[in-house]
Parts: sequence; structure tokens; C-alpha cells
Amino acid sequence: MKRRWFLASTVAMAVLTAGITTACGGEQSGDQATGEADAGSQVLTMATSADYPPYEFVETAGGTEEIVGFDVDIARHIAEELGYELEITNIDFNGLIPALQAGRADFVMAGMTPTEERQQNVDFSEIYYDAKQTIVFPAGGGISSTADLEGKTVGVQLGSIQEGLGQDLAETTPNMELAPLNRINEIVQELKSGRIDAAIIEDTVAEGFLANNSDLEAVEIPEEGPAGSAIAFPKDSELVDDFNQVLAEMESSGLMEELIVKWFGDGAE
Repeated sequence: MKRRWFLASTVAMAVLTAGITTACGGEQSGDQATGEADAGSQVLTMATSADYPPYEFVETAGGTEEIVGFDVDIARHIAEELGYELEITNIDFNGLIPALQAGRADFVMAGMTPTEERQQNVDFSEIYYDAKQTIVFPAGGGISSTADLEGKTVGVQLGSIQEGLGQDLAETTPNMELAPLNRINEIVQELKSGRIDAAIIEDTVAEGFLANNSDLEAVEIPEEGPAGSAIAFPKDSELVDDFNQVLAEMESSGLMEELIVKWFGDGAE
């Protein structure tokens, strides 16, 4: 994983129109996708929740806003390989699958884990990245395992695998309460203000917040159940096989490894 990413100069065909809009329950404002990709229009619409660095987040530079990140780079490459332009719409995480079901997006990339429940409603690509879950808490908080969440209020992102994990933990951890919120930065703000005691956040996402908040620390949660990130599609989408083929080519060529190094660092696994 020594090579660095060199794709930036080759993605002129992948036009990224980042609609920086938010919505709840799958409702959106602004331009919306019209469902399964129309080969005639040569446009794919990706829905994401751009609050999940380094997977996807809003970068502000020169007075403009752009959605960037690991998932975005993968999506741009896939779109180029398949001969499409790319549009990205930004909505709350719990609205992503409803957006697919309502035909407002062709696919979702948001560090999403293909749980059994989600697979009942959408189709998924192969796993393209594995990560771990952590408990984030104020420094010196004395949390070393999930057992220490007893009697604590724990923040999780609505609709995420972390919410499901939190629900499972709450069933076996006395007096543990969940505080579901829409955005990761909201969870961190609630944690720092003392309105919640801890939060469950993916390790790669937590690392960015820990680096900028020395008053927070984290411990890893032993892995149980489904893990890893995959691309979600409407049921019976014809795009699944095409996306899987490009993902496999990215793995074999070393490009996926380069993107992992670019966004997660040399220590990423």
C-alpha cells in the first residue's frame, strides 16, 4: 500500500453535481433523480449522507461546496468506466433506502453495511471495504468495554448499523439508553456538551473526530454480525453486476488499495 492515487487527472467524464441538500424521511429539495439509470441520458444518480468522513463529506474551498471522499472517488471511477456522468444528492442517512425505493436514486454509497434487514428492501454489491465499530467517549470516562455502557446514554446515527448495534446492546445492558440523531457531527456535539455519555461510531470515521478533539477517546467493540461497506441498489437493478465487475477490476489493479491509502492512511487494513 505504498502507491498513491493517480486517478484525478483521468476523471473528466465523471461530472460531479453535488446537490448539497438535506432531507428527512427520504424527502428532498432541489433536483431529484428519476430512478433506474437511463442509458440514453448517460447519467447515474448517487444518494449519500455526506457527514461521514472519510467516506463522504462536504469540502468547502474557494466559496464552493463539494462532496468528496472515499465513496465518491469509487463512484466517480465506476461511472467513468461504465460511460456515465455522475450526479450526487445529499440526504440524511435514514432517508437513503427510501430514496432508492422511491426511484430518486440509482444507487447509494454511504459506508452502508448490507444487513439482512436492508437486503429485504434493496440489493447490494460485493463488500468493498471492511471497518470496525468503536465506543467514543470523553477522555478519562473509564469505558473499556460495552459492559461499561450500563446506565449511560449512547448516541447513534439514525438508520445506521451503529443504531442496530446499539439496540442490541441496550437489550442486554442495564439502564442503557439510545439517543438516535441524524448526523455524526450532531452526535459528537452532544457528546462534547455532556448531553450524552458515549457514542457508537465506525473506527475510520471516529479517527477524524478524535484527531481534532483531544478531549475524546475510543475503544473498539468486538465484531459480531454483519460488517463491511457495500453499494445499495433498487431491487433487481441491472447495475449490480456491472458495478461488481468494476469493483473487482479496482481490486485486481491495485486502485482500490490506492484509494484506501489516500483516505484511510498506510495503516488501513
